[in-house]
Amino acid sequence: MVASYITRFGDYFISLIEQMGEIGLFIYSAVVASVTRPFNFRLVMEQIDEIGFKSIPIVIASAMAIGMVMVVQLAWGFAWFGAKGIVGPVVSLSFVRELGPVVASLLVGGRVGSGITAEIGSMKVTEQIDAIRTLGADPVRKLVVPRLIASVIAFPFLTVIADFTGIFGALLMSMIDLDVQPRLFISSILEWVTINDFISGISKTFFFGIIVAITGCYIGMRADGGTQGVGRATTQTVVVSLLLIIIGDFLLTKLFLLLP
Repeated sequence: MVASYITRFGDYFISLIEQMGEIGLFIYSAVVASVTRPFNFRLVMEQIDEIGFKSIPIVIASAMAIGMVMVVQLAWGFAWFGAKGIVGPVVSLSFVRELGPVVASLLVGGRVGSGITAEIGSMKVTEQIDAIRTLGADPVRKLVVPRLIASVIAFPFLTVIADFTGIFGALLMSMIDLDVQPRLFISSILEWVTINDFISGISKTFFFGIIVAITGCYIGMRADGGTQGVGRATTQTVVVSLLLIIIGDFLLTKLFLLLP
């Protein structure tokens, strides 16, 4: 009995090491292909439209709603301490450092990651990827690189939109609920929020974009088992990418706090 458990653990550990090696080689090949010729700008622009521009409505709606809700909740709590005046700056600082990057990345990551896996997974189970190899083309360069580059470009762009939209929602609710003048709200933000806060939040999203693109493409290219396998791969991509974003946010936050 003990020997059986040891054998299972050993097999699991070996398979985990092998998979980590495969992921490392996959990331290496994708990065190398991203910085070497030839470049297919048309595919990159198509993916920027799919990943970036088509995600703008959901980012705007979610960020504005969160900004408004935060003002309502914080105003109720801060009222006990007579500190309603700092609700706006606190919400704004929270958005540029954490909420904007994380909310945008989680929303877009779930939408984009599932779409990438479903598309590439369908190509995998219908042997279209094998056909690409047969024609002498590189599937990584054709399928992975455009999505990786587009994600690295689109995620910071969407985060900027989430930041300003969330702050705008906080401004509207501060005017309605707290009777705060826009000029006072904006001046308090400029006093509290620095460019370093903004940059630290935006910088995280480059890594989040890489996480979503690599996860979606890798799991999609390993999909098997027909349409059911594609469904399982899509679910796995959403779970893994969102979990990695949350863990990555913690690690990057600690790293940025250690930097001078």
